[in-house]
Amino acid sequence: GHIMLKALTMFKGARALNFNAVARCFTVPGAAEPNFVEQTNQYFDQAAEFLSKTQPGMVEKSLLDFIRPPKTVLKLNMPLRRDDGTIDVIPAYRAQHSFHRVPCKGGIRYAPDVDQQEVEALAALMTFKCACTDIPFGGAKGGVRIDPKKYSVRELERVTRRYALELSKKGFLGASIDVPAPDMNTSGREMSWIKDTYSYIYGQHDVNAAACVTGKPSEPGRN
Repeated sequence: GHIMLKALTMFKGARALNFNAVARCFTVPGAAEPNFVEQTNQYFDQAAEFLSKTQPGMVEKSLLDFIRPPKTVLKLNMPLRRDDGTIDVIPAYRAQHSFHRVPCKGGIRYAPDVDQQEVEALAALMTFKCACTDIPFGGAKGGVRIDPKKYSVRELERVTRRYALELSKKGFLGASIDVPAPDMNTSGREMSWIKDTYSYIYGQHDVNAAACVTGKPSEPGRN
């Protein structure tokens, strides 16, 4: 709660700033455009600088260094047997940025160009959005590097269930741990597959197994 309050103060105060992190990079001749993580970190550093000037001593640098990076990042290479019998290797990721409040919360996106730095940046932004709106969750984000238009429904179900299985085995899924939601190119269909897979494995021990995801289709008699 203490960390969340400090993050809330820092980012609400930083709204008054005109962030020009990306533009400033181009003032250096030959400088490359920063990637998503670097841009997010630049915004964080500017907000921290604003806080240090307006409320000196409120947050120690060591605490900021702790808040800034993701706490855990999972990288997977998942085999997918296609309908024609061939096997594709599908990269996938899940980043958990903060555990100051649990569960972590963040969507899962399917895209052909999603990578680790993208999910790390989006997980950090989820933490900050939750802090600014006083929602008691940490931030997380997941991604599967796949173009869903090039795969059949059965193939998408296989890769989704495999992803859910890997997240479950490695402690990246559960109502009290990390709760995904739909995002780019995912919907209630994928959330239903994830819930079904998790419930099959842990349902007899976890009464809240069905709450492992949000955004799933509604069922009669359930909220």
